[in-house]
Amino acid sequence: MAKQHVVLLFGGNSSEHDVSKRSAYNYYKALEETGKYDLSVVAIAPNGYFLDADRSMKIMMQEDEQPLVDAYMAELKDRGVLSPIKALEDLAPIDIFFPVVHGNLGEDGTLQGLFRLLDKPYVGAALRGHAVSFDKVLTKEILTQNGVRNTKYLVTYAADEKPLTWAKVEQELGSVVFVKAANQGSSVGISRAENEAEFEAALKDSFQYDRKVLVEAAVNGPRELEVGVIGNDEILVSEIGAHQVPDQGGDGKGWYDYHSKFVDNSEVAFEIPAKLPAPVTEEIKAMAKKAYRVLNLQGEARMDFLIDEDNVPYLGEPNTLPGFTNMSLFKRLWDYSNINNAKLADMLVEYGFDAYKKSKEISYSFESLGEEKVGTFNGEDGNQG
Repeated sequence: MAKQHVVLLFGGNSSEHDVSKRSAYNYYKALEETGKYDLSVVAIAPNGYFLDADRSMKIMMQEDEQPLVDAYMAELKDRGVLSPIKALEDLAPIDIFFPVVHGNLGEDGTLQGLFRLLDKPYVGAALRGHAVSFDKVLTKEILTQNGVRNTKYLVTYAADEKPLTWAKVEQELGSVVFVKAANQGSSVGISRAENEAEFEAALKDSFQYDRKVLVEAAVNGPRELEVGVIGNDEILVSEIGAHQVPDQGGDGKGWYDYHSKFVDNSEVAFEIPAKLPAPVTEEIKAMAKKAYRVLNLQGEARMDFLIDEDNVPYLGEPNTLPGFTNMSLFKRLWDYSNINNAKLADMLVEYGFDAYKKSKEISYSFESLGEEKVGTFNGEDGNQG
């Protein structure tokens, strides 16, 4: 029996481009370990072009990327409207796509729309699940509507006639807030502010990345927690992991930023499973599962939580395509949940095939309209009623 052909896509034009390379490598090795699949990799260059498999493999293996991109672009004869994805034509028939593109393109639903147009199975949530969850404001609105506890917040837009003031923020959210670009990932466009000058600087930074910005109340004495969630109809929740950076908790100002996540986490204290009272552990897992359902997620996600000094948990945000680097807590959480990398990757592929099969059971039939017969509108016969 022929092996199924899995195509991993990585890279993209987001700030998490290099993170994606590392995640893709680990997923590639995990799938290779199963011995079940034929594997290809496709790098998406920062200019949006899909590269051929040979150059993509070199990029995933950390060769200098730009010369490989330049060479591909120089050789590309056709610059038509579909030329950015032309490299897909040179692959063997594709059975399933496995996107490992963090942030823009991969987590906002863009690639999932392409996979659906190509009528191919893919790993992870459907377009609408990604698109809604990528928007921090929409996520909080849905969580709030469905009774999933999250922190208080305000929203401001670049086009607002009256800018959001620090006085209003302090009055409604307190004297410490986080300012976040609504559509970005991995702590990009996020700042902590506790006075007017810091708030104005944070807004300026966040508006570089989006025209909609979320301002969120801080949690007192916070600990940051993560939990992995996988599955479609049947949902599995991992052990809970905790991490703490220096000067975090109490009155400290430290927080788990981009540098701590992906560059240097040597001073981050990790704890798996997190030491929590049993009822709190169960509450967090229940919140994670409920959020996964109401946000229409499937395949995989990581749910990020904050827990305050009284052990009250708040769901921070979902990550619909969590990092799978050696520094990623998502990767380690499943190890502690007795699901190793190979088994996890294999399960994600099976979830993708299952979701595709179920999508084919949904009817999109329509009734032919036939000849158009338009009624008479008031005044068309000369009478004004």
